[in-house]
Amino acid sequence: MRTTLRTLAVGAILVLATGTALGADAAVGTWKLNIGKSTFSPDPAPTSQLRIYAASAQGLMLTIKTVTTDGKQTTVTSTLRDDGKSYHISGSPDFDMIAVTRVDPLTTHSVQMKGGATVSTGVRVVSKDGKTLTFSSKGTNAAGVKFDYVWVYDRQ
Repeated sequence: MRTTLRTLAVGAILVLATGTALGADAAVGTWKLNIGKSTFSPDPAPTSQLRIYAASAQGLMLTIKTVTTDGKQTTVTSTLRDDGKSYHISGSPDFDMIAVTRVDPLTTHSVQMKGGATVSTGVRVVSKDGKTLTFSSKGTNAAGVKFDYVWVYDRQ
């Protein structure tokens, strides 16, 4: 009887753990920009960038740490929810709100806004093997310059 109960308990824990793992966002973790695989139009590319995604009760916490070619360091933060509603993002000169919509377990679409107006769109895709994250974005920055970037990151 004890063996049966123990087996059932272990089975229940495995089912719950599997369900939690399947429900987790594939982007959770730390990602380092691979400048050689990325494209930036117009240039210049940043010197380095880390994207850190962490699961929380409020949503997916995003921190982006960038070092530009002139040595300037910036940090952008937001709590992302994939419900298509707009949420605050801080630290970016180019946008102040972001709305994310889930397409499938590996893909999200986003709309970035500044002062209520859409200024850029993006698509984030995590590779099937979970080792690469690609973020493609197009829009206009705060200086009025149009951009088309493909950011490729390696999981750390």
